[in-house]
Amino acid sequence: MPHVISLSRRRITLSSLLPAIKCTSRTLGPKLGGLKMLRTLPVFALLVVGARAHLGEQEHLRIELDELVKQGTPIGSDSVKSPRWLEKYGPQFDQTFSGPLSFSHLPYHTCLEQEALDYDIAVIGMPFDTAVTYRTGARFGPYAIRSGSRRQMGSRGYTMAWGMNPYESGLKIVDCGDIPVSPFDNALAIDQMEVAYNTLIGRPTTHLTGTQPLGKDGAEHPRIISLGGDHTIVLPILRSLYKTYGPITVIHFDAHLDTWPAYVGTTSPQSRVTHGTFFYLAQEEGLMSNHSIHAGIRCKMNGAEDLENDAAVGFKVVATDDLDDLGVPEVVKRIRDRVGDSPVYLSLDIDVIDPGLAPATGTPEAGGWTTREVKRILRGLAGLNFVGADVVEVAPAYDHAEITGIAAADIVHDFLSMMMEKTVPKGGYPYATPLHIVDEL
Repeated sequence: MPHVISLSRRRITLSSLLPAIKCTSRTLGPKLGGLKMLRTLPVFALLVVGARAHLGEQEHLRIELDELVKQGTPIGSDSVKSPRWLEKYGPQFDQTFSGPLSFSHLPYHTCLEQEALDYDIAVIGMPFDTAVTYRTGARFGPYAIRSGSRRQMGSRGYTMAWGMNPYESGLKIVDCGDIPVSPFDNALAIDQMEVAYNTLIGRPTTHLTGTQPLGKDGAEHPRIISLGGDHTIVLPILRSLYKTYGPITVIHFDAHLDTWPAYVGTTSPQSRVTHGTFFYLAQEEGLMSNHSIHAGIRCKMNGAEDLENDAAVGFKVVATDDLDDLGVPEVVKRIRDRVGDSPVYLSLDIDVIDPGLAPATGTPEAGGWTTREVKRILRGLAGLNFVGADVVEVAPAYDHAEITGIAAADIVHDFLSMMMEKTVPKGGYPYATPLHIVDEL
């Protein structure tokens, strides 16, 4: 029969005490000097007391586990002690740096397949870059621009410059994702973009967008902001817009003319379609009016004949250096006087900005405008009859610290505000001219 020690009302065998005795002896041994504690009664008594405490703790744990089992709670569950997320912190939400990626955390929809979806302004990505003449990479532009927009949110979209928050205007704005364009067949890709744009622009609106008097059909149409992609995407866009509005007047921010008739080595009709020839082709097809204008031109050319050809395509030019001589008010006035009250499409190549501030682009040109200068000019264009807009040629592989993507996203924010404002914003600054703008440069 095993040796038994009576501790309170429990019978505990010495064999069951041994692990606890060893544990206690390791703790007390060094403090008791060189005593041979297992052979001395006082020390043994101390060990027994320690063992009893140890076993009592284990017994308490066993009782607690038995109670959990009786309640039907799996062992290891923290439901008894820990509150659920919703109880403690409320609904799940995305922070500026987290969550699924859409432009400015807008609702994301696969608009091309949701026939019943209505909206007033839609953001669409066109990840096409296989018609460039220099560096590729703009197919990643839509993603980079959306990433650059993370700090924009519906609850944090107010700016002093515009005096409004476009996300709280009441208009329904959605992100329609990207058009799945072919990276292998340019003719197919251009057709895909045109069909997609036709689909998006044909959807019903939830509010009056101001486009009804402009359209051939007398109906309201949503406005589309496109994220490129290389600049070739504007050709299928103009084809689509022409069907709805007739000839389109273009405000073109760019370092390059993009009105060249063809490049050396052109051997087929499709090879004529590039990011430097699409305006020439659009005019050839009768898609544009003769009242378009460039802003920010500073590229190298073949000669003066390039400017003659450009004028024949229907453009006037505001060169980069003109801003220094004329100032923002006069540049804005020239643009507004040129386009008048016609349906206006605004296309902005990110290389209009100096590559020191926006390096991530395929054909950089030194000596461009600053981001602030471009944004000042854009604010002066509020109230024009915009039917669509784009930011193109963002190629994030050449970026540094996302500065190009952030600049492009901020410009899209200006587009949204520009489409909603009927007059040039005062912005909280002193204004002196009839256009309510002053030169801040």
